[in-house]
Amino acid sequence: MKTAIAIRHLAFEDLGTFESVLVDRGYAVHYLDAALDELSDSGIADADLLVVLGGPIGAFDEALYPFVKDELALIQQRLDTGRPLLGICLGAQLIARALGAGVASMGVKEIGFAPLMLTPEGEASPLAQLGSVPVLHWHGDRFEIPANAVRLAGTQICTNQAFMLGTQVLALQCHLEANPEQIERWLLGHACELAQAGIDPRSLRSDAHARLSDLPQAAAAVLQCWLDLAESAATQT
Repeated sequence: MKTAIAIRHLAFEDLGTFESVLVDRGYAVHYLDAALDELSDSGIADADLLVVLGGPIGAFDEALYPFVKDELALIQQRLDTGRPLLGICLGAQLIARALGAGVASMGVKEIGFAPLMLTPEGEASPLAQLGSVPVLHWHGDRFEIPANAVRLAGTQICTNQAFMLGTQVLALQCHLEANPEQIERWLLGHACELAQAGIDPRSLRSDAHARLSDLPQAAAAVLQCWLDLAESAATQT
């Protein structure tokens, strides 16, 4: 059985709708908590799939949260192996940093459901499976596109929303994995952030309920398409 390891920063920011896709494709899914678990085990970098999930800290916060340094080292190890690597929000920012790209505050929060604007390269990528379906955005930082990577998407607020490096690395600033059925966990867990940003949780709740059907299906199609590419390339290395 294949192994997928997900590095998690908050209990409710998990693989969401992606998890059932991975299980159906024959992956045994294991979570590691970034703040508590040992990340230097060489077996982590050698897993069939590594996913680095989102979180409420910054990609340059290792002085405040020392485990960030361990995450960066793990990501670099993973990049060196050439095996499939998926980063979401903070995870994508950490991948960008490991690849030498800048990560910084946008000066504004992007929180809510909105569609991605795909680049021509994005239209030819797994993200094309989204169509016009809105996805969940929940961040205040943004990444630059690393050298040799391909920019796939943006929004009006955040120019860089996704990139791929070859077929093995996919980085998503948005929370494509977020399950609309579990939005209440996000609203509660990030209640202070929502209040500070002046965002009414009732509007987010309503938007999530409108996405109960189309978003999980579109997200699953994106992941399936990317895994087809990444797994095929992995068997050739």
